Amino acid sequence: MTASQTVVLVTGASSGLGAHFAKVLARDGHHVVLAARREDRIDALANEIVASGGSAEAVRMDVTDPASVDAAFSAMSRPVDAVVNNAGTSQPAAAIEQPLEEFEEVIDTNLTGVFTVARTAARQMRNRGAGGAIVNIASILGLRVAGQVAAYSASKAAVIHMTKALALEWARYGIRVNALCPGYVETPLNSEFFATAAGQALVRRIPQRRLGQLSDLDAPLRLLLSDEASYMTGSVVAVDGGHLVSSL
Repeated sequence: MTASQTVVLVTGASSGLGAHFAKVLARDGHHVVLAARREDRIDALANEIVASGGSAEAVRMDVTDPASVDAAFSAMSRPVDAVVNNAGTSQPAAAIEQPLEEFEEVIDTNLTGVFTVARTAARQMRNRGAGGAIVNIASILGLRVAGQVAAYSASKAAVIHMTKALALEWARYGIRVNALCPGYVETPLNSEFFATAAGQALVRRIPQRRLGQLSDLDAPLRLLLSDEASYMTGSVVAVDGGHLVSSL
């Protein structure tokens, strides 16, 4: 698949990693489908990409609602060749106090939503007979835990294992499924925390002694979506400055 021929769906594209991924892929020449609940934001981002010479469209999608996912796929101007399954939520809280509703919300978005989008895309890819690539955005917290994020950690661990299971099942259709696991990456939403004493203490625990930048995720994402990774499926790629191999 060359970039000019590839349609890439990015979920959770209204902000953060999703918006960044969409811009990167559009600059690479892909046609990007921006999906999220906040229509005003994805419409604005699609217009920005097109004004910059890229190719993009926006579709409203609530990954927790299968009917919304189906409607979004039906509304797309072209079938998808690849998916960046990025939509997610966190809801940090002490596990012993966290309301069950919050735990269920995290699982519904981060796990069931990822499965719903992946399955819908895979059915379309299988029926076309052209194969495809799915990259599920997990986290190093799916491989190692931290306090106050039990629901998030559990959901991302499940995404990693589900990625491997889907890769096994869907290889016969030429569909590759891999997981990208970011470590601590600086964004506008967390920059204030990382400027605090607690945030700086966390940074000192990263072997490279720095936060990741959004751009650090670009090359790994490009690899997993590209034909250069045609023999990679069921892989889990951590981008974390060595955090996972640091001592306890």
